[in-house]
Amino acid sequence: MDTIAITPTSFPINMKVVCSGNAVIDSISSESPGEADLLVVTSGGLRIPAHSSVLVPVSTVFKKMLEQPCQNLSSKNIIPILGVPCKAVIAFVQFLYSNSCTEEEMDRYGIHLLALSHVYAVHHLKLKCVKGLGEQLLLENVVDVLQLTRLCDAPDLYLRCMKMVSNNYIEVQKTEGWKFMQDHDPWLELEILQFLDELESWKIQRKKNREERSLYMQLSEAMECLEHICTEGCTSVGPYDRAPNQQKKPCDKFPICRALQLSIKHFATCQKRVKGGCCACKRVWQLLLLHSAICDQTGICKIPLCRQFKLKMQLEKREENGKWRLLAKKVVCAKVMSLLSSHKTESCSSY
Repeated sequence: MDTIAITPTSFPINMKVVCSGNAVIDSISSESPGEADLLVVTSGGLRIPAHSSVLVPVSTVFKKMLEQPCQNLSSKNIIPILGVPCKAVIAFVQFLYSNSCTEEEMDRYGIHLLALSHVYAVHHLKLKCVKGLGEQLLLENVVDVLQLTRLCDAPDLYLRCMKMVSNNYIEVQKTEGWKFMQDHDPWLELEILQFLDELESWKIQRKKNREERSLYMQLSEAMECLEHICTEGCTSVGPYDRAPNQQKKPCDKFPICRALQLSIKHFATCQKRVKGGCCACKRVWQLLLLHSAICDQTGICKIPLCRQFKLKMQLEKREENGKWRLLAKKVVCAKVMSLLSSHKTESCSSY
């Protein structure tokens, strides 16, 4: 006959539970807060004394079972908890009394405790199990935990398992859990493959968006340099109404500014021009057109052709003009997001 002793430090009632063919309560000490009025029975024949005053407040499921004993209990004072190891049930009952469980219990019975916490609606234990199992995830058990998360409605742990599977797909395919899943749960395998496909599509889209934002930022910086050159002047190119200051120091964005100055000087002297098919001139022409779509000055703008392009857009209202306006909005948005990001970084560094 095996005896399992449950100490007062981990269980409010100091008692020993005897496990045998005809399992009965061995003893409940006089230090108990009250006479146990329930028995929790396990698959292995273990009977654990318990108090309805403890179980009911922490679980709505136990409350309903005790309110309707004839429908839910095999006997008036017996609660069967079957299908899990006896020691997992002991750890579960201990948690109901003490609101804590040891790391060893979580390591050994975490999966069973998660299932019990879901079935009996013990939400604070479920949170502890989700956190504990998330920290213990291994390639060998990730598929088993993933199957359980679907049954126990644990989306955070489900996503964590999916990420581990996606990051170690080749290794996970070699585990026993994966082979068992292929034989008994093909729908989960399909779900994993769909997740991997969606994740790959998301990565491709994210890369594309990142490249687009980078392009919009480059255009935004080019617009700033264009305004700087045409209003203040830089090293070799300045406003139309005064000569450039050769002694002026280079600006902060001089690499971009210098390339733009060279393009403007070429644009001013090129014989082919845009209609002749000069690519360099087309780029400058497009920058001037983009500026006119962004510019909100009501007075005289010093950027060449700004007013002419604005009038042309207002008169024509073609589909192509709509595309330029959309591009202008994205460039402005990229600039605003960059300013907000830099402001946030400065605020964080100041603390």
